[in-house]
Amino acid sequence: MKRGKLRVLLGAAPGVGKTFEMLQEGRRLAQDGRDVVIAIVETHGREATAAQIEGLEQVPRRMVQHRGVELSEMDLAAVLARHPDVALVDELAHTNAPGSRNEKRWADVEELLDAGIDVITTVNVQHIESLGDVVERITGALQRETVPDAVVRRADRIEVVDLAPQSLRDRLSAGQVYPAERVDAALSNYFRLGNLTALREVALLWLADEVDSALQSYRAEHGIRGSWQARERVVVALTGGAEGETLLRRGARIAARSAGGELLAVHVSSQDGLRRADPAALAGQRTLVETLGGSYHQVVGDDVPGALVEFARSVNASQLVIGVSRRSRLSAALTGPGIGATVIRESGDIDVHIVTHSAAGGRLRLPRMQRGALSVKRRILGFAVALIFGPLLSVLLFTFRSDESITADVLSYQLLVVVVALVGGIWPALFAAVLSGFTLDFLFVAPQFTISIQHPLHALALALYVVIAILVSYIVDQAARRTRRAERAAAESELLATVAGSVLRGESAVPALVSRTREAFGLAGVRLVADDGAVLATDGEPVRGDAFSALPVGGTDAEPRATLELHGALRDAAARRLLDVIVAQLAAAIEHTDLSETAREAGALAETDQVRSALLSAVSHDLRRPLAAAVAAVGGLRATGVQLSDEDRAELLATADESLSTLTTLVTDLLDVSRVQAGVLAVSLAPVDAADSVLAALDELRLGPADVELALDPDLPAVRADAVLLQRVLVNVLANAHRYAPAGERVRVATSRLGAVAELRVVDHGVGVPIERRDDMFAPFQRTGDTDNTTGLGLGLALSRGFVEGMGGTLTPEDTPGGGLTMVISLPVDDTVPAPARMGG
Repeated sequence: MKRGKLRVLLGAAPGVGKTFEMLQEGRRLAQDGRDVVIAIVETHGREATAAQIEGLEQVPRRMVQHRGVELSEMDLAAVLARHPDVALVDELAHTNAPGSRNEKRWADVEELLDAGIDVITTVNVQHIESLGDVVERITGALQRETVPDAVVRRADRIEVVDLAPQSLRDRLSAGQVYPAERVDAALSNYFRLGNLTALREVALLWLADEVDSALQSYRAEHGIRGSWQARERVVVALTGGAEGETLLRRGARIAARSAGGELLAVHVSSQDGLRRADPAALAGQRTLVETLGGSYHQVVGDDVPGALVEFARSVNASQLVIGVSRRSRLSAALTGPGIGATVIRESGDIDVHIVTHSAAGGRLRLPRMQRGALSVKRRILGFAVALIFGPLLSVLLFTFRSDESITADVLSYQLLVVVVALVGGIWPALFAAVLSGFTLDFLFVAPQFTISIQHPLHALALALYVVIAILVSYIVDQAARRTRRAERAAAESELLATVAGSVLRGESAVPALVSRTREAFGLAGVRLVADDGAVLATDGEPVRGDAFSALPVGGTDAEPRATLELHGALRDAAARRLLDVIVAQLAAAIEHTDLSETAREAGALAETDQVRSALLSAVSHDLRRPLAAAVAAVGGLRATGVQLSDEDRAELLATADESLSTLTTLVTDLLDVSRVQAGVLAVSLAPVDAADSVLAALDELRLGPADVELALDPDLPAVRADAVLLQRVLVNVLANAHRYAPAGERVRVATSRLGAVAELRVVDHGVGVPIERRDDMFAPFQRTGDTDNTTGLGLGLALSRGFVEGMGGTLTPEDTPGGGLTMVISLPVDDTVPAPARMGG
């Protein structure tokens, strides 16, 4: 029997319209004459979805009793008996009730497909098994119902039912996804805008991988070997050397430049396993590539370039990253083109990046100036060449000697002297010249096997040997000196450029300069100490009492701003000259840091002065009004000669009482905001019932059910807060929300939990606050949206944020779906106090 076809409708989140789309497609197929039945559908009370069922045949559900609860499941046997052309099966990842034919609904679908029935089904991206941990990190919600990736990937057709995140939130706010009592909790938890955006990207990337797998299968079936660069795929070649980390990070940056780019690392090992590679380095690089979101591969092949290119083509790579050759120029000249050149020649339409990988930290090390231009190793090598090749040459020439070969013998020894001079300089060359002269006289000049200079020409020949050795050695020595000076000048230039750049980088200049100093001069440790003994920066080993030198930095030699302490020895005068440059740059960096600190202090003083000016303005206006009212009321009560009625006296007393109460509130707010700005707010944290604080705030504001709608979570644990401060925060936020709510609209107060945080949301549907003005809401003496200037000093939200942050929480504004402002108070929960112990009080 021909297997049925599977069509999967994939959604990023609940509510995007998968079930609606499935039913619409079923109706279209039915109109085209196909036999379509609904095997199982879940409308979740959504009217628009339920309306699509009309006109489609439904297979009755199977009822199952489990622990006294009646559950309804898809009747697999009935659907198989009915045997339609197409079956509509909702929620592929659903777990069937105990005692069912299969544990999972996707297994039921497999039976339907095996029976030759086409199936259209739905699944959310969070239910795909390989993505469960990713979705949990994004949303904080663990998914227990999953479907294996292989089941979904075997589908003949996969479609993403897409909906913009904000559009989904709007649908949720309009009650088209969940009942009204679940909307606020859903918006503040799973259906956050950032969560939905991330889930949408996960769904699209997963589908892109599926499309890529299908493309690979098509290319394999049709024998297509060329690179189809439908997406950026970067292959990094690893040799097992220390440069691997540099190559991987460069490859990751290349892949990250395009959305959906993929990183693959490959190591080619020989079939005999003799090619050298550091197993520890390869293991670390494998961990790194996985951390960077890539995959590690290992192939076997003796032809490394061919294996690399073949692997790149097999994965349809668009770019190949390899390291620059580590061979010397001589080795490259002797052995021909290296791996890089061969890869470039064979890569075809694959872009090849050759990346340099010099050792980190070694680039700025200055070449050490030595007494001789040639290093000790070069001189030792020169003596070794003379001692090894001299006897070998003598044996060779003596074996093939003749009466006519004396000229060739002399020239051969002369060549040996020149070679030794080129390798080791003057002293090995002089040694080779004297040794060659005596050997030539001993073996080839009559009388043989004796050393005697009887003819002046023999002495002249030996002298010429020495002169030639000196001349060649002098030329080699001068060339080596000029080369070393050029290297030194280049290194000094690079160091000075880095030093200047470090100063321009601002706050990081001082530690960067100290670090560069230690690296450049090969010191064991460097430390910069301020004039008061504070360590400003240090690098390397701790500077001990036997520091090589302590150089003054800035100020005067008698009273420096700081001291640069060096642990180690400077080996030449040029190093001291460069060190003076670095000391000058350090002085400039310290001065720059001091000026920046002074500028910050001046900025803080400017802000304080601005607050002081605003305070004086507020005091002159807001405090004067209630003060004047209180003075007038008390003056009226004390007036003589004026007969006041009881009603007038009561009114004056009420005015005085109200004015003095307003003055007390204003002065209290002023004192509190000064404590918040000074960082001396007294906070007493303890487990607090959020519901009790909400009700206390409503009582204080005298707001009732006609003004406020409550949606308090009865299972919310206690929050870690200061009860008095939390009530003041709620009073301020509720008063603002009630003030700006439209006439007849109730303010909504909801509580919910998100991980280890409890959220109290105060929702209004007023005019809202533009995003660009939200920071001003929390600035002291700001009355965003006020028009009458009679509502206080504008300290309410500034105090509220300070109080909440003092309790270890946050106060943030959000847009209310449909218009308005939602203030979210987030506080840590205290799970040590269970919710049931606080209920009923």
